[in-house]
Amino acid sequence: MPPAVEYEPIRCKGAACGCVLNPFCQVDFGTKMWTCPFCLNRNHFPPHYAANISETQLPAELIPQFTTLEYQLPSKTAGPPVFMFVVDTCVDDEELDELKDSLQQSLNLLPDESLVGFITFGTMVHVHELGFADCPKSYVFQGAKDYEATRVQELLGLGGHAGVRGRGAGGPSAATMAAATSRFLLPVSECSLVLENILEDLQRDPWPRATGRRPARATGVALSIAVSLLQRTVGWQGARIMSFLGGPCTHGPGTVADPEVGTPMRSHTDLQKGNAPFHKPASAFYAELAKRCVSSSHVIDIFACALDQIGLLEMQPLVESTGGLCVLADTFSQSVFKESFKRVFARFEDDAPPCDAGHLTMGFAATLEVLCSREFKVSGAIGPCSSMRKAGPQVGETEIGEGGTCAWSMGGINPTTAVALYFEVANARPEAISHGKRHFLQLVTKYQHSSGRYRIRVTTCSGPWHADPSSNTALAMSFDQEAAAVLMARIAVQRTKTHEIVDIMRWLDRSLIRLCSKFAQYRKDDPASFQLPPQFTYYPSFMFHLRRSQFLQVFNSSPDESAYYRMVLKREDVSNSLTMIQPSLMSYVVNQAPQPALLDSTSVRPDGILVLDTFFHVVVFHGETVAQWRDERYQDDPKYASFKEMLASPQEEAQAIMATRFPVPRYIVCDQHRSQARFLMAKINPSVTHMSGDASGGSGVVFTDDVSLGVFMDHLMKLAVAS
Repeated sequence: MPPAVEYEPIRCKGAACGCVLNPFCQVDFGTKMWTCPFCLNRNHFPPHYAANISETQLPAELIPQFTTLEYQLPSKTAGPPVFMFVVDTCVDDEELDELKDSLQQSLNLLPDESLVGFITFGTMVHVHELGFADCPKSYVFQGAKDYEATRVQELLGLGGHAGVRGRGAGGPSAATMAAATSRFLLPVSECSLVLENILEDLQRDPWPRATGRRPARATGVALSIAVSLLQRTVGWQGARIMSFLGGPCTHGPGTVADPEVGTPMRSHTDLQKGNAPFHKPASAFYAELAKRCVSSSHVIDIFACALDQIGLLEMQPLVESTGGLCVLADTFSQSVFKESFKRVFARFEDDAPPCDAGHLTMGFAATLEVLCSREFKVSGAIGPCSSMRKAGPQVGETEIGEGGTCAWSMGGINPTTAVALYFEVANARPEAISHGKRHFLQLVTKYQHSSGRYRIRVTTCSGPWHADPSSNTALAMSFDQEAAAVLMARIAVQRTKTHEIVDIMRWLDRSLIRLCSKFAQYRKDDPASFQLPPQFTYYPSFMFHLRRSQFLQVFNSSPDESAYYRMVLKREDVSNSLTMIQPSLMSYVVNQAPQPALLDSTSVRPDGILVLDTFFHVVVFHGETVAQWRDERYQDDPKYASFKEMLASPQEEAQAIMATRFPVPRYIVCDQHRSQARFLMAKINPSVTHMSGDASGGSGVVFTDDVSLGVFMDHLMKLAVAS
């Protein structure tokens, strides 16, 4: 893809089309017109195009290699990025010190022109006025009271009569609003000293707490006030609310836990039986708050660091609908939080195009629009997005995820953000599609670049239709089993909100059986003759591991952990998502080169080391014999230099995996037959269990009642070939 071009895109004038000029358009150089491949409407080139265009001189949009092109709009700018820090002070002094240290470091990572605001909360909510440098000054709100947005704006001196995005005739002037805004949002270069002083003086929430009670934490009110403040001051541009939470909300709107420590927070069983009195009211409160953020193009990030749950299940819409980031860690001192927080502010490298180099990789206020040719329609999207309720001829009748629309608000985006799109064929009869006909798809993403400029990225793709209903060969050849597994996983995860896990498992099984029955080669009622084409070979294995994964199995996971895993899966690309579904395994043995290993219990060897990557964890697993050699310090003897190298290589591999990943994985080093070995043993295929008895050849025995991949495939073949 070339660097962003500095002009507006050319769009089709056809009714309800709006397609952007692309390499698949037919161009008549004689009449200086182009034909839209989506609606077949003929359009005139603008005068500045028509005067210069020829078969040997094409604009960037028509060059065949540039199916993706980015436009930097010259007509308007959005302003600098905005960051509102919302800090929980109901944490221990040591935890607060670690958090303050990370926040101080983040000030050095932000661009100097970035606008920053600061809110702290405990039993009360404090909105700090950064524009008053003489002494610390803040506005205090009651944590138990639900404030309307207009009331918050009036109390902060922002006025409460004008709309969020436009100022009516009776509203304050631009100069008045700018002065009011500068009290709470200032460039980092101007307020860094004030912020550092506030952080140095910041103390643990002073309100007394009785023995046996949780801190009175007003998380819901703090986030609501942050949303109201940004709606009034920068409601017309993208902004991030970065919240740092050390425990559950127990005070005011959005409460998710009883103040009594003896009353445990809801479990999966409590949710199933309806024994979670705070769940529905809190979910409704945060869902409404998420809608307000979407309407203002604002993002909410959650950095949750606590040994207990913090209510992430109820707060899930705040992250998913706005395109926010979520990090779940045990403490603010853990590298999972510290390193992940630093990587939020990653920048483009110096060798990037000049329009990107040095800027933050994050984008703001993003929207995605889908344009389809007439033969198929979009059913919906699953990922960090929210429906914009835009109807059109591209919208299908079936709804999957965020459906019933051809446009979505994505809020915050970065280079790794991935949204799954689902389509349906509009033609009821395959013969209605003529031979050789092609389909076209265009994705139009609008967003605010961190430089303050507006960008539009256009991706157009095309492919042939398969019009022969009597042959599946062309369909089989085009099947991408990795992408298909991730798309099915996202649907399964999306259904956990409304369906029982058992029903989702049955749906996955039925879908897999139908797929194998249609594309496999076999003789009826003869499982031994069953054979899948190469394009489908690994798909059953992906489904097997998906069924066993933490996305569908909630045993030994809290509702917050399950919500976290599912949120991350729905925003990552195919490669990372597959790692979550079916983790990767590398094997290290003395005097042998490292090599990939099967995710199977037979790969566990006493004389080897395994590196397991589950995306959320990176595990270095030492076999029993290797652990003994290490404890006896063989690596310190020059005669065993190869063993020393063998011990170091897995560590280097683990660090390389963790170097660029977000969120940063938890790093675990364990030995065979020790407690933390469970992180590896729970993920591998249990081909050798305590029931099978034979653990010869150094294989690891897995204590489980789960079926192995072999048994799973035997049952699949029997059902697929059955008459």
